[in-house]
Amino acid sequence: MKAAARRMLLGLAAACGFLGAGIVGLGYALSRATWRGARSDHFDGRRFFTPGAPRLDARFSKLLRFLATRNPERWPRFRAEPPGPRPPASAPDGALRVTFVNHATVLIQMDGVNVLTDPIWSKRASPFAAAGPARVRPPGIRFEDLPPIHAIALSHNHYDHLDLATLARLRRAHPAARIVAGLGIGGFLGSEGFGGVTELDWGETAEVGGISLRAEPAQHFSGRGMFDSNGTLWCAWVIGGTGGRVYFAGDTGYGPHFAKTGEELGPFRLAILPIGAYRPAWFMGPVHEDPAQAVAAMKDLGARRAIGIHFGTFQLTDEGISRPVEDLEAALAKEDPRPDFRVLAFGEGWDVPEGPESDAGRRPREGVVPGA
Repeated sequence: MKAAARRMLLGLAAACGFLGAGIVGLGYALSRATWRGARSDHFDGRRFFTPGAPRLDARFSKLLRFLATRNPERWPRFRAEPPGPRPPASAPDGALRVTFVNHATVLIQMDGVNVLTDPIWSKRASPFAAAGPARVRPPGIRFEDLPPIHAIALSHNHYDHLDLATLARLRRAHPAARIVAGLGIGGFLGSEGFGGVTELDWGETAEVGGISLRAEPAQHFSGRGMFDSNGTLWCAWVIGGTGGRVYFAGDTGYGPHFAKTGEELGPFRLAILPIGAYRPAWFMGPVHEDPAQAVAAMKDLGARRAIGIHFGTFQLTDEGISRPVEDLEAALAKEDPRPDFRVLAFGEGWDVPEGPESDAGRRPREGVVPGA
């Protein structure tokens, strides 16, 4: 009996060893080249970090705890919804139009220039075609209905924000589109066959067709595998034109970077802020703000208006599909006066007013409830 038990234990140990080796091998295979450059106040020579924020280099043990203790609210398997209307070809000088596509994908149109943020039209936010987080609703705009794209702004290299399949489609359909990203992203995309990527450090600016795209700090992390953690830079984007500035947060926890950016570059005509992927707070809090923190970020930035993104597309964390919108509504109800922070329906476009006047009570397009 003891011999049989020993053989069983040895077999389990061998299986665990093979499994562990497979996981490590996969993690290595998915990892990509990292940035190499001079040290700075947010780069230690090997890894990037957000000054004043928790260092996020060693999250594996917390990840295991998160996976072992998850208690996710139920999401629908898939919800077929009609696409929104075709966006206009452009917006004239001084005007600003935004269209919420899905997740962190937003079409920003100003001064005749069309900017697409963190585009993803793929079925999954994953390196695998048959596994990983699957979308629960279609993109709000059909890919074929996009107007000419002049710039693609990438906030960081996570799979739900940098989707290679979508970038390949965009490169074929919009070959003149300029990709703008943080340090190290250009090297990674170059290894995948994408040339001409403009890499920026925080505080640096690129010009595309008369508008500016400036990389700004965010409180997040990066990585495609197990061994490239924080090896490329994450960033928010400040997009400026004749009608003012737009702040696109990408993916971020709440921190002092909002107030600093607001002091240096505000006020903003519009802030585009994440409101999803925040539960449980003990694990997600350093890297994903919750809806109440998004309202605080809007105020820190000095933004006249805001829209919420990063919700209702992929089930990444434990809150339900409609929880971010409900929690945002609860946070806004506590504010006096109530900020003009709205949630657009998937595929809904908005011509953002220039002045302080508000029509925050307007409902989204008929038959579509944001986030539900």
